[in-house]
Amino acid sequence: MKTKLDYYRVFYETARFRSFSTAAQHLYISQSAISQCIQQLENDLKVQLFVRTRKGVSLTSEGKILFAKVENAIAFIEQGENQLERLRHLESGELKIAAGDTITRYFLLPYLETFHKLYPEIRIEMANSYSSQMLSRVKEGNADLAFINMPLTDDELVIEPCHEIRDIFICGPNFQAKPSYSWEEAAELPLILLERNSSSRRFLEKTFKEKNISLNPQVEFAAHDLLIRFASIHLGVSCVVEEFSKEELNNGSIRKLNLDPPLPRRSIGCAYLKNAPLSYAAKAFKDLIL
Repeated sequence: MKTKLDYYRVFYETARFRSFSTAAQHLYISQSAISQCIQQLENDLKVQLFVRTRKGVSLTSEGKILFAKVENAIAFIEQGENQLERLRHLESGELKIAAGDTITRYFLLPYLETFHKLYPEIRIEMANSYSSQMLSRVKEGNADLAFINMPLTDDELVIEPCHEIRDIFICGPNFQAKPSYSWEEAAELPLILLERNSSSRRFLEKTFKEKNISLNPQVEFAAHDLLIRFASIHLGVSCVVEEFSKEELNNGSIRKLNLDPPLPRRSIGCAYLKNAPLSYAAKAFKDLIL
């Protein structure tokens, strides 16, 4: 670049209005500053860009060539500015979220519905997988936010708790349950658990292991809904998230077993890059939840 971009803006406005004085008024600078900028641009480019006429100034043939290019460049810049303004006001853009099916269905869905009503022009993309893979999507730039079961830590990410949950053991309505179960007794039940690579299962295993208790489930699933379904038809005792099982608990298709003491509470976390700014859409969605 041989000269300052500001000079091309001055050149563009002068050529558009065919007047030094009108360009000066439009740019809120003095007419002498306009003249100096044009003179400097002509010196840099080693061509004459304007000729004076009785009505003001007009472009030389060289000036017309430059104006055609500068006009396109200014138009692209203005389009970019307008697009950024639309992004800032959430009138366009996209929101990329990584979350598992269970968290999406039982936690995120009402927020997604509200967000879409507030900002209908924002395109929402969803991806689901295991928590560790969802964190990788954020770090690779393939998701703005990931919603995962805590506890999880990553030095590259901020992970904020956004919804507290509790794991409980459930059985079918006709299961002959005791008034309460110790953790040792619960481990001896015909357990139906999430598969081992899920963060919820790891949390459960770690919590029981701290009391020197091993869990040996008879059945493992990837879906929270199947845990509820199998328990409801008396195929075993499942460990589920209480907040995600309210409907079935309320209608009596499953019952909560009393564990003494109860399992500790944990949280759903919202994860995003530590050293990168969130998009306007991602920040608005995070603020809506937090």
